[in-house]
Amino acid sequence: MKQRSSIIGSVEALPHRVASHLSREIEGGDIIPGARLPTESQLADKFGVSRNVVREAIAQLRADGMIEARQGIGAFVMAPEQRTAIRIDREALKDQRNMEQLFELRSILETESATLAAARCASDDLDAIKAALDRMGGEERWEDGSIEADLLFHRAIARATGNGYIYTFISFVCEQIRQSIHYARLTNPLHDLVEVNVAEHVRIYDALAAHDPQAAGEAMRRHIDGAASRVGVELTAKINRGK
Repeated sequence: MKQRSSIIGSVEALPHRVASHLSREIEGGDIIPGARLPTESQLADKFGVSRNVVREAIAQLRADGMIEARQGIGAFVMAPEQRTAIRIDREALKDQRNMEQLFELRSILETESATLAAARCASDDLDAIKAALDRMGGEERWEDGSIEADLLFHRAIARATGNGYIYTFISFVCEQIRQSIHYARLTNPLHDLVEVNVAEHVRIYDALAAHDPQAAGEAMRRHIDGAASRVGVELTAKINRGK
């Protein structure tokens, strides 16, 4: 008898589990672009779930732009360059290599974001960034509220660039790294982590307030390197090895 995937029994929503599994098969090349997905019945049998669960999973993949449903024919895998949405599977971020790649992306985006923001930010932009920084170093610094303030700080910088696309992409990436901040707080001495993290953000803010693009970009780059190292990703060393 064919063995079914171990989807049943998970506390996580079944449609999400099925969609994540299929997503990993697509990203890993097990299901190639242009290929038709197995039928609902075949997928239900493979994962040991109902056809309703499969339908919801397929709908999620379609919303993520990974597949295209063709009436009366089936669902087909879209090539990466054809996709109309960006999605990062959070399950995939448990793989160290994928986390490294996410931090590389973050470094590229946020370093340039800080550089542009330093040149373009207005007084109200600086007020918003400072308000987030004050929350990070205030009474909430030991609580989860400081994580939201941290992400708000980065989104406020992106908004200060005046480029809506930069803001959209960085806001998206911020949500993907939320769990990495939780992980860093669990695996590092909290007092030391908070002090170092706040100090890094202060240096970024000071450079922005001084309207110094080079200093702001460098301060952000150093912060991203530090954030990466706190979850076991040595980003700078990896970049140097690639040269």
